[in-house]
Amino acid sequence: MRFLFIYFLLTYFLPVSAAASDTTNIPISRRIFHDQIKEEQRLADKADGRQDGIIKVSANPDVNLQVTDALIRKINVLRNDIEINNALPTNNDKVRYLRYVEDLLKDFILSWKTHKLNPSLAPMLVENFDEILKANIKGENMTPLIKQVPYEVGIINASIFAENPGYNESKIALFREFCQLNPDKILQNLAPYVNEPFADTLVIEAFNNSPSQLYTYAQSTNSPQGKLIRKIDDPRIQTVVKLSTQNRALFYFPFLDDLISGKKTIAEIEKVAGTSNETYDSVGYYRMLVKTEIDYYGRMVHGDTPVAMLGANGLLDMLKTKGYQHFIYPINVLHENPSPAVRFRALQPLDAQELYYMMVLGENDIYTSSYKYSFDRMIQKMGPDPHGDSLLISLNFDHFKKFIKMAAGYNKLDEFLKTMPANSEKLMQAFVAKLETTKTLEDAVDVADSYGSITNPELQKSMLQNVEWNEQRCIKEDNERGRKIYSLLKTIFLSADPKNGIDLSKEIGIPPIYTVDYNYLADDSGRIIEQVFFYGDKDGKASYASFLTSFPRSEWSITQKSEWTEIKSIKGKPILIYANLPLDNETDKDAKAQADLINYLDSKGLKPTIVIHRGHSYHLPYTIQQLPESAKIIMLGSCGGYQNLKTILKYAPEAHIISTKETGAMNVNKPIIDALDNTLRAGKNIDWRQMWAGLEAQFNRAPQQIRETFEDYIPPQKNLGALFIKAYNKEGGSDDE
Repeated sequence: MRFLFIYFLLTYFLPVSAAASDTTNIPISRRIFHDQIKEEQRLADKADGRQDGIIKVSANPDVNLQVTDALIRKINVLRNDIEINNALPTNNDKVRYLRYVEDLLKDFILSWKTHKLNPSLAPMLVENFDEILKANIKGENMTPLIKQVPYEVGIINASIFAENPGYNESKIALFREFCQLNPDKILQNLAPYVNEPFADTLVIEAFNNSPSQLYTYAQSTNSPQGKLIRKIDDPRIQTVVKLSTQNRALFYFPFLDDLISGKKTIAEIEKVAGTSNETYDSVGYYRMLVKTEIDYYGRMVHGDTPVAMLGANGLLDMLKTKGYQHFIYPINVLHENPSPAVRFRALQPLDAQELYYMMVLGENDIYTSSYKYSFDRMIQKMGPDPHGDSLLISLNFDHFKKFIKMAAGYNKLDEFLKTMPANSEKLMQAFVAKLETTKTLEDAVDVADSYGSITNPELQKSMLQNVEWNEQRCIKEDNERGRKIYSLLKTIFLSADPKNGIDLSKEIGIPPIYTVDYNYLADDSGRIIEQVFFYGDKDGKASYASFLTSFPRSEWSITQKSEWTEIKSIKGKPILIYANLPLDNETDKDAKAQADLINYLDSKGLKPTIVIHRGHSYHLPYTIQQLPESAKIIMLGSCGGYQNLKTILKYAPEAHIISTKETGAMNVNKPIIDALDNTLRAGKNIDWRQMWAGLEAQFNRAPQQIRETFEDYIPPQKNLGALFIKAYNKEGGSDDE
């Protein structure tokens, strides 16, 4: 009611200048420019999938109202002000500024579409534009105004006013801000600024973020960046310069701190890194990475972060890469081999610590069967009387929260806790504690996901009690972030049990989690648009062939284009499915097909509300990058962990997510997609509990391997990590604070 009341006020009691074409006599020669602005306003209104006078960018109606007001009423005020401004005396002056307004709208829509701008910033964008416009007319420097706003707002407005006397100064200010936001991209963008007095400082910042990013530029002695790097008189930078001439230099960067301090020598590392693939000792190198990680993390615990710890090709990155390359990939590839001795041969040399790091850093890649064997092997390598607490102590508790989350997800947590009966309760208390102290929500999301995986009632009860205790602790400490985190976790935990009768939609204000209304998915014409991403490798082509068998010609029409297939229901409600062809991925033809299909859908005003990813987990980032904000149901072959989950909800904040702990399987994906499409084609609403119960009954009759694969799939209402992020963001929080 409040929303309708405010909308009524804005609609009927706008200032006279809000409708320029009705209040100002516009010469015929300039009407076309006003019409072009109005066309961009129309496209902005349509960008959310519905042309209804409200530009929906958020689940919060107040935010949508403010965005709509900025892009409609305030833009109309700007048009009118340009027409009546005596400081713009000529026709050319007024046309130029009207074009600026048109450019503003175009840039907003493009930045929204490409996820470069949070669309809720539209009011700030327009307000800042208005201030710069007035300053520009007076010939004033816009830099102070550019510095007042977030980078994504400033970059749009600065580019529009390229003739402003402060344009170059603004570019420098924006570049400095860009470097703060993207320290991993400093060097690749530094060339135009190498002669600026701050250039040396930026190189140091780049080094501190990721020393290895200096490597390529240090090698390129004739590049502007290479010349600058070699002139900097800093022993750490000069060590990188020296390494840039070393064969297989990237193998040495994880040990940079030890090289600088003299704790390790190049010759010592070379013994395992080798001088070629033939002399490379993969197990010895991985072992050295693990020992160094334990040492470096021990320093971090005491507030001393090694420079080589983080960043691309840093220790943690290399440890993850080599763990996957030498151990996870080989055992995943052999997942159909019935002989454990053959399949898991690569793991035989690893001790318990090395297996631990392989598992926790391989969260996004390790198969369920691979994890379970690796876990059992880790317990075995701990000796005849394994003590999990001793293992964690030896690791300085590095990544222990991720380890617990994964153990819970694969039903191994009880087994691990039994190895430390005297300290198991303390470990679980530590797992839930201090979630408010981290910069991201990853640990809190891991806690939420763990609770959703645990089936032991006593362990669930203990976790809930720990959450409630921490909530009270944060209240006493007046820690608002902590209070919010633990309060939401408590509510979500309680809602997981139907007996508690908690409706998260009412309690937290997020969209319904158990159901999806048909009309919520349909566009203005009553159609539901579905987009499917395929990839052109061998499995992708097989998956595509299987996908097509879901659509009998008596119920669906199938039209194949050069780059995609259009599938339309001919019985029941109108369902339109667009799937790119799995064309050759070696030459990126599948990527081109996806991009061309997205452009086609956009040109036709078709907004997908269902998006399905059909491909391996390593393809998932490419699907996520192309997610439309209109997506309300997203089905993934693999969730891909916290970072992917966070990005998905950033791009599609209202999405219901179906994910799996393992790579998606065709014989499981197909029944789920069929159930989804056929329910909607019948005009019914989606009820996840009812649908999943039907699928469980169906898969209970399937062979054991297929049944176990289905059990790895997580329906939206049980994806507690996703629910937590939605709820936290709904309360005005940010998943990076």
